[in-house]
Amino acid sequence: MDGNFEQANIFGIGQENSGYAQYFSGASYLNPLTDAAKTMFLANVTFEPGCRNNWHIHHAKTGGGQILLCIAGRGYYQEWEKEARELHPGDVVVIPPEVKHWHGAAPDSWFSHIALEVPGEESRNEWCEPVSDEAYQNLK
Repeated sequence: MDGNFEQANIFGIGQENSGYAQYFSGASYLNPLTDAAKTMFLANVTFEPGCRNNWHIHHAKTGGGQILLCIAGRGYYQEWEKEARELHPGDVVVIPPEVKHWHGAAPDSWFSHIALEVPGEESRNEWCEPVSDEAYQNLK
């Protein structure tokens, strides 16, 4: 990790995201910023170059979804059957509930975003298949 990325990643890398490692290709790190038992959950998620999470869906009976606030490095966000979107510091991604998607670092860059879990009724995540290496290598 270079010094410029570490300086830009103002919320810190946190600890290795071992609890969810099975849903990531590569290493990710989690730095919780709020206590989920007391308020909505916010965490800084950092991805090493090439790391991305599996396709997944944020389900909710009402409300729900996720918001990503990009803070450092370069990454990608993609919804199922749509083109990937390149992400840079300052970008905001609003992910509605029930939308299959993935997000992670570019192949040559560390990437961090604040993940905000939008409150909802009967909210849960469904983890799906990994993003294929072929699809990831073909990102533009």
